[in-house]
Amino acid sequence: MQQERGSATPLRIVIVGGGTAGWMTAAGLSRLLDPRDYAVTLIESDEIGTVGVGEATLPHIKTFNDMLGLNEAEFMAATQASFKLGIEFVGWTRDGDRYIHPFGTFGEPWAGVDFQHHWARAKLAGREVAPLQDYSFAVAACRADAFAFPDTDSKSIRSTFAYAYHFDASLYAAYIRRWATARGVRRIEGLVLDVARDADTGHVRALTLKSGETIEGDLFVDCSGFRSLLVGQTMGVGWQDWSEWLPCDRAWAAPCERDGPFTPYTRATAREAGWMWRIPLQHRVGNGYVFSSRFCDEERALDTLLGHLENPPLADPRLLRFRAGRRERMWAGNCVAIGLAGGFLEPLESTSIFLVQAAVTDLANLMPVPGRPIDPRLAAEFNRLSAIQYDRVRDFLVLHYIANAREGEPLWDHLRTMALPDTLAHKIALFEESAAAPSYRYGLFSRDSWLSVLIGQGVEPKGYGRLADRLPLDVLEVRLADLRARIDGGVATMPAHGEFIAGYCAARPAESVPV
Repeated sequence: MQQERGSATPLRIVIVGGGTAGWMTAAGLSRLLDPRDYAVTLIESDEIGTVGVGEATLPHIKTFNDMLGLNEAEFMAATQASFKLGIEFVGWTRDGDRYIHPFGTFGEPWAGVDFQHHWARAKLAGREVAPLQDYSFAVAACRADAFAFPDTDSKSIRSTFAYAYHFDASLYAAYIRRWATARGVRRIEGLVLDVARDADTGHVRALTLKSGETIEGDLFVDCSGFRSLLVGQTMGVGWQDWSEWLPCDRAWAAPCERDGPFTPYTRATAREAGWMWRIPLQHRVGNGYVFSSRFCDEERALDTLLGHLENPPLADPRLLRFRAGRRERMWAGNCVAIGLAGGFLEPLESTSIFLVQAAVTDLANLMPVPGRPIDPRLAAEFNRLSAIQYDRVRDFLVLHYIANAREGEPLWDHLRTMALPDTLAHKIALFEESAAAPSYRYGLFSRDSWLSVLIGQGVEPKGYGRLADRLPLDVLEVRLADLRARIDGGVATMPAHGEFIAGYCAARPAESVPV
């Protein structure tokens, strides 16, 4: 973004905290902003650990990496990464049921009308129609454990999907740390012990480290994790508690060796008091059990995790404690919260890294001009955009829980009968009436994502958009059959996921990052 050169002195941006959030912020800002106008410093302490289990991502991460100019094969090799085409949900309606949330479209728009309306019309008319999942190329590739890059020809059925990554989060943070420091980001090792504020404005002026060093700044980015040292503790910004709708507040995490096919998708399996994740990396599988302490104690949850691993754990299980929700404001004064310092939503749809990425992009676009006071309207707009992101993700996550048939299990009984956010209740009612699914210009998730979970959880439309009636039913039936044939034919030519990884980005020690 072009900035007006307001001062010969760069605006000093100080990031508190490393990990994935801190180093994504440092790398993103150093790439997007003119280094003559902005100086980026990051403070992190080896005494403070990071969460480090955000190993699954959304396709947006490729956009971020491409913006940095990372070499994809090199980055994947250095972070033990694999490809991700979607998320498989097992047992979320009842035991044994499964569906996939794909990173791609369902069908094609015909006669200017979104596919789900044609599909619903054919089904309601009693015509021969397959489950919605069968009309997604990405779903078919997941089922085949296959992978290849999307075609660049928009007319090809193999252009109708995107991909993300599974990677070792600590290795990713280290990788972009090397990238950022090679490009001028100043790193300071130290533990923040004191925060000095301006008596008149209340803005943060400086941070005092355990070593006694004082770090001054103009804009402070809080990537201190759940502590929220600056925005929560110092600026006193309140917390919106969403545990009413998302009661899971604990997670056990443990890696193990992989058995079976090298799947190009994350798996989320419903359990009695929550759900388990399975994330396949090149060197191991990441596993975890997200659960509600209201319905299960920590020891029982650990037994559940260990009892469902495909191999013995490679390390001692780690317990994470959290609350679902977000700060009432992400930007207060001259402090901006990014990552866990600003909010937390359980990793059901791998949104944590995306929310960091979105915040970094919005902050760069709204960055104050050097040499001027911070305009409060910049903060107001950042807070508005952040609220949209978090609120829309919240609704999507709650949707996974509420339409379940796991009767007799207290957590799931509670979720099935709880009052919904008004915004979510409206979306469900509209879909049931007319097959209309949310389609956002800003924020997660896409229409196809909503379709996958609505239908996957058993929410069926009773109607459809009437413009779909313009296509004769006989023609529609032929098109549906042709679409399935093209999907099957396209997937049949793809190599196995493991074979593609071996030839493209097999892991090797990460020693350096090209400058």
